[in-house]
Amino acid sequence: MTRVTPLPGRLEAPEPGWTTTADVVVIGSGVAGLTAALRLVGHVDKVLVVTKDRLAAGSTQWAQGGIAAALGPGDTPAQHERDTLVAGAGACDLDAVRTLVTEGPDAVRELIALGAMFDHDPDGELSLTREGGHHRDRIAHAGGDATGAEIQRALIAAVGRAPEIEVVKRALALDLLLDDDGGVAGVTLHVMGEGQRDGVGAVRCRAVVLASGGLGQIFSQTTNPAVSTGDGMALALRAGATLRDLEFVQFHPTVMYLGPDSTGQQPLISEAVRGEGAFLVDDDGTRFMQGVHELADLAPRDVVAKAIMRRMLETGRPHTWLDARALGEEFWERRFPTILATCRSHGVDPAHDLIPVAPACHYASGGVRTDLWGRTDVPGLYATGEVACSGVHGANRLASNSLLEGLVFSRRIAEVLPAELRPWSEPVADTRPAGLVAPSIRADLQATMSSRVGVLRHQTGLDDAAAELDKLAATSAEAVELAAWEAANLLTVATAVIASAALRRETRGSHWREDHPERDDAAYAGHVDIVLRAGVPEVAFTPGPITDGPITDGPITDGPGTPAAAPAGAAS
Repeated sequence: MTRVTPLPGRLEAPEPGWTTTADVVVIGSGVAGLTAALRLVGHVDKVLVVTKDRLAAGSTQWAQGGIAAALGPGDTPAQHERDTLVAGAGACDLDAVRTLVTEGPDAVRELIALGAMFDHDPDGELSLTREGGHHRDRIAHAGGDATGAEIQRALIAAVGRAPEIEVVKRALALDLLLDDDGGVAGVTLHVMGEGQRDGVGAVRCRAVVLASGGLGQIFSQTTNPAVSTGDGMALALRAGATLRDLEFVQFHPTVMYLGPDSTGQQPLISEAVRGEGAFLVDDDGTRFMQGVHELADLAPRDVVAKAIMRRMLETGRPHTWLDARALGEEFWERRFPTILATCRSHGVDPAHDLIPVAPACHYASGGVRTDLWGRTDVPGLYATGEVACSGVHGANRLASNSLLEGLVFSRRIAEVLPAELRPWSEPVADTRPAGLVAPSIRADLQATMSSRVGVLRHQTGLDDAAAELDKLAATSAEAVELAAWEAANLLTVATAVIASAALRRETRGSHWREDHPERDDAAYAGHVDIVLRAGVPEVAFTPGPITDGPITDGPITDGPGTPAAAPAGAAS
């Protein structure tokens, strides 16, 4: 369809009331952002970390299962690579995956050396478990099911010991300040609070590292926290960066079903529960994953989510069930204390009761397109973690690869960025059309995305969703405020997701087209790229290799190694 109302070219905001400087601004305070900031210490004079809430408010804190790496006996990077490629359904970037799996073990060891306390077995060895899509026990975990919280704790403590890092809390990054060659000259922020810096201000800088997380709040139900409103992706798109593979939104198969009226962040039941022996059943007690995939209940997430949706459609029920009763109360209390407490708070005791589960938005496999060193199309702008599309996840992220991606690619950014720092430059007058939308559109936008652009997609539904969001775009905000900025970002990213999903007329990984139910390598082996031109998303298909077939271009060895050397002059 042809858009009637252009998307904002930049967010409408007051002129900056304060200014500060930093060599590098890191936007986001999860594993990706804090790792980048810490690795830059000693290589640049000043790093400023911007976090939308408190330091521990992002998605890292909520990661239950763990972090995947080839650390166990008999496991190898080559095996981890194969599982990642198969889960990614042919759309992974092979070089990115090899970077992840070969550099991953050392990145985890570095995290342990930093102070992260992972669980160990009675012999003192790192305790490893298995999750969906993995053929080996390679998931390191902490506090049973509180891995993300422990990693966040260790990183925050390390940041507290680094005086070169300044943290600005409760601040929303609005837009990049661009110089005359379209590169980074700074970023505008809105600090929510009172103090030396409050309201809208500007940080003059030489580079920006986006690590702002995902887009889960474009849907009515998500495992993502409230801060995940797609701010970084929208900011990058408005600045001229390319977004890639946004149609690949992963829906976690086992999210606790709280009823038809429950919206916002929903309780996740980690895949690790199935890794320890739990299984899915329908109302009749049938184990419906058997025969669907060789790994049954531990199949990749897209396979399990689709199987649950099929069974829900067949039975007319709004959820299926997870049976974890055989694990026993003592095991639940030791291995999954957080999930146990959450379930009990909602009236379900998983040691004795079945857990109602249904798929919900969990992770954006696509994002801001980067190379293997986190560089984007915009000079001086880097991206890492969920906000980025490094090529690692393809059409469907392998369980517990997300924390690892944040570690590995943030380390790589910090390796090259100091040598690439741009000279200080003056921002030019911003001629991009400013705009905002009314915060009241949020619920309608989320309902439209959930009903038309969720697990099941069809051209008619996508067209309807695009038309509805175009109408919502015409709803002007009455005031310049946080809720209006977030609404504009949600609208921008949701529109891009719809456009990407409409272009890919096949079913692949987490993208399920009911009207095109088969995977079509002949037509859609590659990536969907999207840019913003005069407020209108422009999508294009970029052909690429199929990467889940037989590997013929030099598979990695089972030993350590680095797939690509850093450019000359990179920091050590």
